Amino acid sequence: MNALITAAELADALASATPPVLLDVRYRLGGPPGRPEYEAGHVPGAVYVDMDTELAGPAGPAGRHPLPDLGAFAETMRRAGVSADRPVVVYDGGQGWSAARTWWMLRYTGHPSVRVLDGGLAAWTASGGALDTDVPSPKPGDFAAAPGALPLLTADEAAALARRGVLLDARAGERYRGEVEPIDRVAGHIPGALSAPTTENLADDGTFLPPEELAARFGALGATADAEVGVYCGSGVSAAQEVLALTVAGVPAALYVGSWSEWSSDPTRPVATGPEAG
Repeated sequence: MNALITAAELADALASATPPVLLDVRYRLGGPPGRPEYEAGHVPGAVYVDMDTELAGPAGPAGRHPLPDLGAFAETMRRAGVSADRPVVVYDGGQGWSAARTWWMLRYTGHPSVRVLDGGLAAWTASGGALDTDVPSPKPGDFAAAPGALPLLTADEAAALARRGVLLDARAGERYRGEVEPIDRVAGHIPGALSAPTTENLADDGTFLPPEELAARFGALGATADAEVGVYCGSGVSAAQEVLALTVAGVPAALYVGSWSEWSSDPTRPVATGPEAG
């Protein structure tokens, strides 16, 4: 199944006899919660899910956006109407970061049919899609989390993968190189990781590049379908977008959720800087 859905395909699906569950997960790093924007206008039928409080656990030694308690996550999904036998579509306000995190969380915990709206809310409105201010009260779903359906990396596993396979750093290039670090304790990257910013996964209109272009982009870094590939970012959110882009390209990849926020919090872990893999 394609991990992406176009705005036109979503409109058809919502008009069908069996519409998907629709989740709005708008989020801005360091910005206010997305709920006010959701209440001001969302795709009709969409249920709001909060990135910081419902798709991540409390910040701490495990990173700024560690995995949430999976029982609580499953309850959030049930309240949103998610069931195992009903497709889910997720969207955000752009970039696909939080939408991909939701996609990854649902796929990791065993949901078989989850897609991300390609281009997010902007693609929906650009296609003529209407917005609604009604907040739905969906019938509770029956989703139960069964973790392990997608690969997950610990800090030690990410370090080992950088030595034997391909570990991609999804942050901006200047953060990878250690030139700036606006959030975390130390600037730089995991030794052996390769720079692959998420911005290069998208076209100018915010939609994902075609599969063949993504495959060529990742292939130039050694990330191919027969390679062992992992991804990290600052806190496991934008890296989920890279895992999604790799999936579109036909390349399975593991996610290091703790990412640089976990790695850099431990002063005993090595740090590399500069333009080349350390």
